[in-house]
Amino acid sequence: MSAFPDGFLWGAATAAYQVEGGYQADGKGPSIWDEFAHRPSATYQGTNGDVAVDHYHRFREDVALMGELGMKSYRFSLSWPRLLPTGRGQVNEAGVAFYSDLIDELLKHQIEPMITLYHWDLPLALQQEGGWEARSTADAFVEYARLCYQRFGDRVKLWSTFNETVVFIGHGYITGAHPPAVQDPARAVQACHHVFVAHAAAVAAFRQSGIPGQIGFVNVLQPHTPRSSAPEDVAACELADGIYTHWLYDPVLKGEYPAELLAKTQSLWGVPRFAPGDDALLRNNLCDFIGLNFYKRETVAANPHGETQLTANHSGTRGSGHQPGKEFGFKGLFKFVRNPDGIYTDWDWEIYPQGLTDGILAIKARYGDVPIYITENGLGAKDPVIDGEVVDDDRIAYLSRHIAAIADAIEQGAEVRGYYPWSFIDLLSWLNGYQKQYGFVYVDHARGLARQRKKSFFWYQKVIAGNGELR
Repeated sequence: MSAFPDGFLWGAATAAYQVEGGYQADGKGPSIWDEFAHRPSATYQGTNGDVAVDHYHRFREDVALMGELGMKSYRFSLSWPRLLPTGRGQVNEAGVAFYSDLIDELLKHQIEPMITLYHWDLPLALQQEGGWEARSTADAFVEYARLCYQRFGDRVKLWSTFNETVVFIGHGYITGAHPPAVQDPARAVQACHHVFVAHAAAVAAFRQSGIPGQIGFVNVLQPHTPRSSAPEDVAACELADGIYTHWLYDPVLKGEYPAELLAKTQSLWGVPRFAPGDDALLRNNLCDFIGLNFYKRETVAANPHGETQLTANHSGTRGSGHQPGKEFGFKGLFKFVRNPDGIYTDWDWEIYPQGLTDGILAIKARYGDVPIYITENGLGAKDPVIDGEVVDDDRIAYLSRHIAAIADAIEQGAEVRGYYPWSFIDLLSWLNGYQKQYGFVYVDHARGLARQRKKSFFWYQKVIAGNGELR
């Protein structure tokens, strides 16, 4: 018998900027990614989401493919500036109609929508007012969330507020690799606090709305392992856990920051600054569920001397993201080092399915029996085309092992309710362009964005039909 319960949501995921295109269509306002991706050398080979894979104009074709695949649910994000071009105020009814039609099309194919309100594409007008560093952005987010609840809440039961705060704040305000391209940890901490405030206020608004359903938050799940048993490596690993996990999960699942880390940031930089009522707002508006995005684990070492390194692999040339002496890390805190026994992707992400089991159980141990959805998990690769067929055997192997890891966690008592591989379709991979492929559906950019089912499409179709049985 399958370890997966009846009603388990087998799905797949995308995000608005990465698939929709239509970046100026029908009254949509500009986002920070629309502006950033047009900067010289900001992305791999100057790629951007102006057209992406044109899901905006081809969503019915794409949803038909989802139906053929047998998907039970589809996780996607809404473009805030498509609905509110300046982030607040005047509603763009054409944007509302697009998402309303998409939701109806999904339901016609018996596919349950799971909406992410924010997957990084902040309206540019709000960034020009200060972005997430301005508390007014949190207020604007709640206005946006209320609009979405009003227009779509009659048909959508699963909502999440934010996707991967560690990425859009970490790369936006610490490494500077993403918009708004700031490098200041104090500003990062305050911006992150405003995200948590926005989340909690949006959860409160959801519950006040009276619409049925559940609302959660989506975080990166990145387990850490110390390089050695040396006390300094173990301490560095615990600090990485605190920053990458506890700081991001505690506010939405416990309603508070980890006390020791909070004391450190406030001692160092005087942030986060709390407005009156913030404590109660966080404490009284906990998530109904947590979404976990799992791709890799990191091996952690002490970093007493190294400067912060900002090197990353965006080319898909294996090894370029883990050069000795150029590891990503923070002086005096920790660094991420290559595991000599690890198996890595072309983008230098370690493939370690056991980390998914361990990570799910670690969340259960710290936060109790919170419902869990695996909201992203996938292999970014340059898929081979052989005699016209996209033969992505490596993806099949990767997903098979991670599905088995989820089954193991369920058998050990975790309440995992759904699995959303990243991604349904090949899409724009942010800074990596279109060469880093994740999808079950191939997009031929040389043939008018024609869709083609990959080998993994037919494999996943059988997985869904068998409720996770991989025989």
